[in-house]
Amino acid sequence: MIDTSHIHSQILLVDQFQDLVSTPFAGAINAICWNRKLVGDFQEIVAQVDMSENIMVIDEDDLREYRLSDAGQLARDVLLNDIQLLAAHGADPVLNVIKCYDRDDDLTFFPTDVYSYHVDRSPVPTDTFLCTYVGAASEILPNAQAMQKVLVPEIRTALKEIFSGKEEEFENFLIENFYDLHYLALADAKPINLGQGHMWRLAIDHPDGTVLPCVHRAPLEKNGECRLLLIC
Repeated sequence: MIDTSHIHSQILLVDQFQDLVSTPFAGAINAICWNRKLVGDFQEIVAQVDMSENIMVIDEDDLREYRLSDAGQLARDVLLNDIQLLAAHGADPVLNVIKCYDRDDDLTFFPTDVYSYHVDRSPVPTDTFLCTYVGAASEILPNAQAMQKVLVPEIRTALKEIFSGKEEEFENFLIENFYDLHYLALADAKPINLGQGHMWRLAIDHPDGTVLPCVHRAPLEKNGECRLLLIC
């Protein structure tokens, strides 16, 4: 279970899926956690996947075909139920086994890959859902402990040096290249690990948003260990 002694005021814990999807974000709260303890051998599911790529998708048909122990079957039942709950809610969940994500090496002073603290954006109202079953879990950063990278003077100056347009077009340049979505952790920041087995709903940047979007990032994977992640 989540260690509630370190939970930040922006997080709300709930104990059932319906509360996860129906509770509105409000005030400082921009992350809601279905706090739970799962049973089953999820690593057995990961072991079934031939990692020919750094990220492999497990579809429901393949998941049902796996020959598993009793503990593996319990894990499969959890995964199928989570997928079905999210799909019934109108989401499009994807179950991934992740060796690693691609890294952004184009601008060493400003990576825009998922290992960088960032917020998600959508042109329509929606949320990000995710759950880590195996491996390192994602992190979120309290908004008060983060600063938009494009507001850091040194970074802003460096971005202007690679920008070739007119001054009045600079802000659009930042948006079009997703630079405005990325954040820097302040010196005293205390990231919050999302843990294994808990399903999270994170607020994102969209036109009808009433709260700040949730700043988060993918973790650096442990050497030789894949992650099992459901996300939508």
